[in-house]
Formats: sequence, C-alpha cells, structure tokens
Amino acid sequence: MSFLTAAPGAAPADEEPPDSGEPHRLTAVTGLAALSLDAMASVAYGPEAIVLVLAAAGAHGLGFTLPVTLAIAGLLAVLVASYRQVIAAFPDGGGSYAVARTHLGARTSLVAAASLVLDYVLNVAVAVTAGVAALTSAFPELYGDRLWLCLAVLVLITGVNLRGIVESARAFIVPTAVFVVSILVLIAVGLFRSAPVSTAAAAGHASVLADNATTVGTLLLLKAFASGCSALTGVEALANAVPSFRVPRVRRAQRAEVALGAVLGVMLVGLSVLISRFHLQPVEGVTVLAQLADASLGHNWAFYVVQFATIILLALSANTSFGGLPVLLKLLARDNCLPHVFALKADRQVHRHGVLVLALVSAALLVFSGGDTNTLVPLFAIGVFIGFTIAQVGMVRHWCGERGRGWRGKALLNAFSAVLAGVSAVVVTATKFAEGAWLIVIAVPLLVAAFETVHGAYARIGERLGLGRVPEPPYRDRSLVIVPVSNLSRLTCEAINAATSLGDEVRAVTVCHPDAEDRAQVAALERAWEEWNPGVPLVRLASERRALGRPIASYVRRTAVYEPGTRITVLIPEVEPDRLWQRLLQNQRGAVVAHAVRRDTDAAICRVEVPPPVTLVRGVIGVSGGRGIGSRRWMSRP
Repeated sequence: MSFLTAAPGAAPADEEPPDSGEPHRLTAVTGLAALSLDAMASVAYGPEAIVLVLAAAGAHGLGFTLPVTLAIAGLLAVLVASYRQVIAAFPDGGGSYAVARTHLGARTSLVAAASLVLDYVLNVAVAVTAGVAALTSAFPELYGDRLWLCLAVLVLITGVNLRGIVESARAFIVPTAVFVVSILVLIAVGLFRSAPVSTAAAAGHASVLADNATTVGTLLLLKAFASGCSALTGVEALANAVPSFRVPRVRRAQRAEVALGAVLGVMLVGLSVLISRFHLQPVEGVTVLAQLADASLGHNWAFYVVQFATIILLALSANTSFGGLPVLLKLLARDNCLPHVFALKADRQVHRHGVLVLALVSAALLVFSGGDTNTLVPLFAIGVFIGFTIAQVGMVRHWCGERGRGWRGKALLNAFSAVLAGVSAVVVTATKFAEGAWLIVIAVPLLVAAFETVHGAYARIGERLGLGRVPEPPYRDRSLVIVPVSNLSRLTCEAINAATSLGDEVRAVTVCHPDAEDRAQVAALERAWEEWNPGVPLVRLASERRALGRPIASYVRRTAVYEPGTRITVLIPEVEPDRLWQRLLQNQRGAVVAHAVRRDTDAAICRVEVPPPVTLVRGVIGVSGGRGIGSRRWMSRP
C-alpha cells in the first residue's frame, strides 16, 4: 500500500508548482558538488590501485598503467552516455532500481536496490576512513584517535545534510573546486616537465616494486582493471537523485552527468600519463598522488595544497551517498519494500529518516573497522557494478519496447555497456572474493529477502484494510466507552467528561484485589462515587491475582459477546506532567491497561492526556484497535 500516488491532474515529473521547494533543489553546478564528490575523490586512490597491482610485475608491469586506465576511461564514457539515457527515461530517479522495476521485474529491481544500498553505505565508511587516513599520514600523532576523527567527520556531514541537499552542495562547492583545479594544474604542469622536479616525498621510503618480475599476464591486467574500477563509483549517483534537481530536472542532471564524466576522465588519464612519464613506483607510506604532486609541482606550498584538498575531498565524498541513498530509500518505501517513513520529507526537501539511518549504519561500520580503510576497501565497488549491469540490460528492454526514433542505436549502446559492466562485475567480484567480497555476495540476498518481507507485510495490511476497493456505506453502531478508574480526582472527572462526549453509554470500571487494604480502597471509591453521582455506573471487577490489565480486557471481551453490535472504546486518562523528567514519576498503569486491551480485544483505545490546571488544556488521544489502525485527537479544558 502507498499513500504517495499522484492525484489526478498532478504536475508531470519534470514540472513543479511554484511552492514546491525549488529553491531547495540543485542546479547542475551544485549537483556536481553534492553528488559527484565520490567520483571526483576516486582519482586519489583509483590510479594508485592500478599501480599497486601492476607493481607485482615489476617495472615492465607499470608500463601498462596507461592502457589499463584508458580501458577504464572508455568504460566511463560508455556508462556516462548510458546514464544520460537513464536520466531521460526515468526522471523520478532511482537509477538501476527504477529501470529494473519497470522492465526486469520486482525481484531483479530489489537486487539492484540492495547492491546500491550496500555500495552507498560502504562509500560513506570508505570515504571517511580514507580522508582521516590521509590526515593521520600528515599528522601521525593523531593515528590513535582515527576512529573518533571518523565519527566526528560523519557527524559533520550528517548535520550539513539534515539542513538540506542545497546547503550541503553550497558547503562543498569550494573544496570540490579547489581539488579539481589543483589536480588539473598538477597535470598541466607535469606534462611540460621532462623529469620530476622533486622526489622529496618518496625519499626514505621503501619501494613495493617487485624484483625481477617481467611477465604481465591477462589475470594481472584484469586484476589491475578491477582495482582501478573503484574510480567509477559514484557515476550512477546523479541518475539516482534526479528529483533533487531544479526544473528542468532531466536537462540539469544530464549536464551534470556529462560534466562529471569529462572531468573524471581527464583527471584519470592525465594522472596515468604522468605516472608513465615520470616512471613513478609505488612506495610504502606515500600515495601515488602525493608523488605526482611532488614531481610536478615540487615539495612546496603547492604540494601541500594538493594534499590538503585531497584530505578534505576524501572525507567529504561521503556526501554522494547522502544525496543518492535517501532518494532510493524513498522509492523503495513508495513501492512498499521499506517502511513508509522513508518516503516522508522534512523541511528543505530532506528525507531525514534516510539520512539518519545511513549515518547510523555507517557509524556502525566505522566502529566495526576501527577506522581502518583496508578493512572496508575489498567490499567496495562490487555493488555498483551489479547495478550498472542491471540498469543497462533494463534500458535495452526499454528501447526495444518503445521503438522510438533512433532506438536501435540507443539499444546497441546500452547492450554494449551491459556487456562491459557485466564482465567488470564478474572480474571485480572474482578478484576480490577472498579479500571480503564474499560478504557482499551474502548481504545482497539477505537485503532482498528483507525487502520482500516488508512488501509482504504491507500487502497483508492492505488486504485487511481493503485498499483499492470501494468500502461499504458507513453506518452508525451503538457506542460504549469504558473508563478504568482507581480513585476520584480531577483526572477522573476529565475522563468522564471526554467519555460522555464520545459515546452513547459510559461505564467506569475499577479492579478489586482480594487483600483487605485493596477492598477498603474500592469501598471508599464506591462511596465517593455514589456521593459524586456523575450519572455513570461504577463496575467492580474482581481479580484473584494482583493484575490490572487482564481483568479489564476480560470485561471488554465479555461485553463484546453479550452486547453484539456495540462499538467499545477503552478510554485511559493520564496526567501530562509539567516537565519531561516528571514522566519518570508516573506509575505506567495506563500503559499496562492499554497493552492488555490491545493484545486481547478488538476495542479501540483512547489515551487522554490531561495537563496541569492552566489556561487551555492540550491533550492528545492515540487510538489503536486490537486489529486496526487509527488516530483521534481530543481537546479538553479544565
């Protein structure tokens, strides 16, 4: 069931009424800042991942760095072109999940959703730990506090995103621009140098280059390709978050996608050219990007600008997940595969529950890994290639079914992209399986099973509520309100006032236990009740045990049997304290009664909160039947 279906005459997906919160949505530039940090920051570890693998074949192996990078850049170009088509075909966002939901069936779409959810969560943990690792490399004295630093960065990013995606984009424009400009300057300067200007960064560090290794096999190249494909994570984020853009959404998201592909491709290829040009070797304790900055710009202020820009962007690249995952969770909630609370928006167009859940799960991963990047990296980038493959296969089905102008060329592009992405998914999973990828293989089916369980629960609730069917004409039953009381007070008076306003008949009930003290208290209550004479009978319920809720629930059941056709409501009065901490002083009798009645009967439950005797009384009654769902508000005055 879903309460998110569009009303007749609603605006199309790419049009919004004037009051729809457009100022809190993204432009193409702010979209790049908010949703591409993951992809941008990947140039800090993508080329290095390739070099580290090829180093096993010695200096001869490093000569294949540029060809492997060009292959990755080619895959990037195909994916960008394909995701432009996804954006146009599915302007409501969701990326591979939306494509698969429409063209490949529900279960396949849940596989895509599960893989993306895992990748988004891992991206947050990897990005934060990588940024903090870069920081602790510059300041070794902070190494022991890296977990707390990771959690602090996560809290900062979460807080910014709770203020709205536009606020986060504006906050991250400057560090994104500084990083991109510094990398492009590094590449441009390095291309004009015939030799490294400095090697201070790598001085004193041991090389990890293998000795006397000259054979470069297909398996090694595939492993290098798989490692370098970590640079492609985040390419799908713009397609997942199309609704976050301002109108015209499709055009802005497509521009941002092309800009992301162009900038990322230039940086990846440019850095690989410099690695080959300067014959750099991986060394322990110094990143390849740091060596490139040192070789191109020298060991000066420009070197430190690149380093600090890398640190900041790595830490903040988790923002891609905060922009994309809440939208994906919203779509899953709309399709009844997650609790509907994930579809709700707070102010500033924020899916607050999705942001908070992402932060909590990421924090748990950070604690589990102890803030260590190497624990999480083997799990990274597998899910996104599963999503890539599913999305492209779905788009082939889309064009074959639509058969619009130029559909054959579009379908061929998506088919080619599906083959490349599928091969990449197999290669990445196979080469990283023993390093932890088996966890993803297990986690994806578990998530799919969880989604299907939630969907089944909503289906059963919808069947019980008769959603989608025209109900019978309404009719009025006799109404009986039962009020549990234990003494005579202003609270009792307010409860009887509320009950007489709600029902045709009101009965007060009190439970009497067998001990003498309790019988004396009940007798005193009956005398006071007779003296007060509210026009409502007081029924004594005998209980052999020191129970409160069960005797009342038993009386409700008996009443329902002997008085058929009667709507029974149990009204439970409670005091609203002056201070929040004073709730700890309450005896929770109302909660005990409500639990017993809800569990054992079909009666509705009304809980009346009576505030202190000042001005207007503000009370809220939460109503829920034993097998139904509902709510009611009650305003009372002293």
